[in-house]
Amino acid sequence: MPKIIPIKELKDTANISIVVRESAGPVYVTKNGYDDMVIMSTEEYDQLIYQLDILEKLIEGERAIRRGETVDATESIEKIRRRYEL
Repeated sequence: MPKIIPIKELKDTANISIVVRESAGPVYVTKNGYDDMVIMSTEEYDQLIYQLDILEKLIEGERAIRRGETVDATESIEKIRRRYEL
């Protein structure tokens, strides 16, 4: 269940910090009963950015496959071995 707080509670910054760190996800802040912003811990934010980066790389890889911009793995390894005399 998401944690939801009214914007007026942001005045108590020490308590908000505790609430955000202890919540299992982001804390939603409402203004006049409507969603206004989201607060999350830096650890949670960093994890989210990391996951988005991975997803972007996977999507780009899928696009490269569709465009035919791939090289056979065995051929690539052999090319590297010849190049570096391995």
